[in-house]
Amino acid sequence: MEKHKLKRFAVVGGDLRQISLANHLAQSGFSVTALGFDDSSPFSPLVTVAQHPHCLSSMDVVIFPLPVTSEPNIVNAPFFQEPLPLDQCLRRIPHKAAVFGGKISPQEAAVAQGLGLAMEDYLHREEMAVLNAVPTAEGAIELAMNELPVTLWRSRCLITGFGRVGKVLAPMLLALGAQVTVAARKEADLAWAKVIGCQTARLKNLAQAAKGQDVIYNTVPSLLFNEETLKYLEPSCLLIDLASKPGGVDMEAAKNLGIRTIWALSIPGKVAPITAADIIKDTILNMLEERSK
Repeated sequence: MEKHKLKRFAVVGGDLRQISLANHLAQSGFSVTALGFDDSSPFSPLVTVAQHPHCLSSMDVVIFPLPVTSEPNIVNAPFFQEPLPLDQCLRRIPHKAAVFGGKISPQEAAVAQGLGLAMEDYLHREEMAVLNAVPTAEGAIELAMNELPVTLWRSRCLITGFGRVGKVLAPMLLALGAQVTVAARKEADLAWAKVIGCQTARLKNLAQAAKGQDVIYNTVPSLLFNEETLKYLEPSCLLIDLASKPGGVDMEAAKNLGIRTIWALSIPGKVAPITAADIIKDTILNMLEERSK
């Protein structure tokens, strides 16, 4: 991508990932404006901080956070005191601008389309999803280390689902000396788990697989751990839900049964915002490069 063709970037809302993203883009030579942040946010002097969506009217590229909103039509902007309506932002963006967001809902896409904009979801990109699994897995391991009274070495760990996060998390746990079991539906996933040294179980036998585990990592965003399944867990078991909303755990049932449960959303933004920002930046620049061909 030639920088002279796309110079003006706006980073709208988000957590420490978006702050780092704005700084990285500015350091790469782009003109960057940040909207949806207070004056104390740790931006580079190269980044202009704006307070009103008017600034978006002159942008070539607009990047919304992951997820785009925290509640209906309100941009996810935890560092901004005032609600920032998504539709007000979208109305200011030129039709020629490239607009990106993470985990765009059908409703958000429809609003943008109605205003003549095509929002592209960078979370749907394979390079983003794969690389983002690394800080997610590292953060998940850190959570267990902080919560458990024992080492992960020799601990019994169950991973439910063997998608991108599971495929990164499993070998990390094995390298720490954990005894890892993977529960999945697909025979191909179970085969790959066996190849790297994991024990395996079918998800239909989840209750039995969950027995005796010290740590369970769920990566499946559908209700696997209902009250009936949770009853099979040891009282000392730590259940870490890595799945996006709606998650995979009945939190109320887990609480009533005394099962320690952590719903670990947006781990990359909490444990490795600089790395996560680099991944988002590279993904978006790849998407822009493809648009220019």
